[in-house]
Amino acid sequence: MPSPRIGIYPGTFDPVTNGHMDIIARATKVVDKLIVGVAEHTGKDTLFSLDERLTTVRDEISHLGAAAKSEVEVCSFNSLLMTFAERVEASVIIRGLRAVSDFEYEFQMAGMNSRLNSEIETVFLMASDKHQFIASRFVKEIARLGGDISHFVAPRVKEKVILRFEELKS
Repeated sequence: MPSPRIGIYPGTFDPVTNGHMDIIARATKVVDKLIVGVAEHTGKDTLFSLDERLTTVRDEISHLGAAAKSEVEVCSFNSLLMTFAERVEASVIIRGLRAVSDFEYEFQMAGMNSRLNSEIETVFLMASDKHQFIASRFVKEIARLGGDISHFVAPRVKEKVILRFEELKS
């Protein structure tokens, strides 16, 4: 029997959006096991701590139900993505593309990753049309300015984002 095909979907997930969840559900159709890799050090100022992001992603994945076609695990990493991929024996990196502008960056990253380990393939999944414009940074900006983010994140995530901005105001 062939070994299971393990994929990694890496990201900051600050916060996890409906777009992320769409890619996660669809990625489970192409791998036997999906590891959602939450980046510990991103070079970005995050709204949520690593533990909060891990907890939120795990909570959201638990609500996938039948949409998940394979096992999904959530864990953090603080190394090069390819080092992490080698450690968990992944053969596939899953990346979501929202727009043409994402492609240039992702294409360059896939090329660099291939130079680091040519045995690990990068697979791009196009965001579904209703999620193409969702980005965590926009969700945070809309919420910070008091806008409605309910179309972009799950209700549980919306509550956490709103609460965090209320905490930051006080």
